[in-house]
Amino acid sequence: MNKIIKIESNSEARILFGAHDANVRTIEKAYKVKITVRAEHLKLSGTTSNIKKAGELIEFILSSIRSGQSDLGSTDFAYLVANFKKPQGRQSLDMPEQQVTHTSSGKQIGPKTKGQREYVEAIREFDIVFGIGPAGTGKTYLAMANAVEALKKQEVRRIILTRPAVEAGESLGFLPGDLHAKISPYLRPLYDALYDMMEAERIEKYIETGIIEVAPLAYMRGRTLNDAFIVLDEAQNCTAEQMKMFLTRLGFDSKAVITGDMTQSDLPDGKPLGLMQAQEILKEIEGIKFIYFTGSDVVRHALVQRIIEAYSKISPARQP
Repeated sequence: MNKIIKIESNSEARILFGAHDANVRTIEKAYKVKITVRAEHLKLSGTTSNIKKAGELIEFILSSIRSGQSDLGSTDFAYLVANFKKPQGRQSLDMPEQQVTHTSSGKQIGPKTKGQREYVEAIREFDIVFGIGPAGTGKTYLAMANAVEALKKQEVRRIILTRPAVEAGESLGFLPGDLHAKISPYLRPLYDALYDMMEAERIEKYIETGIIEVAPLAYMRGRTLNDAFIVLDEAQNCTAEQMKMFLTRLGFDSKAVITGDMTQSDLPDGKPLGLMQAQEILKEIEGIKFIYFTGSDVVRHALVQRIIEAYSKISPARQP
């Protein structure tokens, strides 16, 4: 069976096809159809069911373009294809653009999904926000983006990035160097996100002057963190005592974002004690907000979403 869809302009074709026709190839692979271009027409070939599904997606994208959608990046497109049959998939193009900040190369950074949008809004409204959910949902990256933007706007005087240095199946002793060198690998993901959002020279200057601090959670003990944007990453690896210690460091004019994935605890007994306890005893506290991400908020490779969904179906006893 074949289906013909008309393209009304070159700009429509450019947005729909993507760079080097990557979007078309993605649709072909996802829906098992063949797409060919004939002048201003797209020709879809395949089974009746597959053509219907692919045709609905293409027509939805074209309708969004005609309504003002001016761009469709590879990440946005992959998310739309993976979630098109779900409400959040179609809503991803309907949501107005909400920029948080931009990368050092000028690319905009903002929420891509409904869950991410609620997360960003919560960070702006509440002084303490917990972002809990699977890998790939942008918990840490969006928290970092908000921290960088708050510093740029002089809403805070410094950024503090921290995470617990928990041994994930390996011993710190085997790593070369002094204590700082041994701990650095645990903090590398925070540095990676930071260097994506700011110029290297500025970051190095800010680190030297203490405007940006990246340190293990243990270094927070005994401090009062005023006028700061604090991000605690990998909070599922906090003990109950560490979580209480961190939360009570918050000073005047400060904001804290705590991120974690309940299924990825590296604590000795495998249970995210600090994060679980915080949920139970802080959920009714005014000024604190919990945001929960799901597999539908994953904005990495489409396979990541399917992997998370597959693991969520197995019994807790078999969880890794």
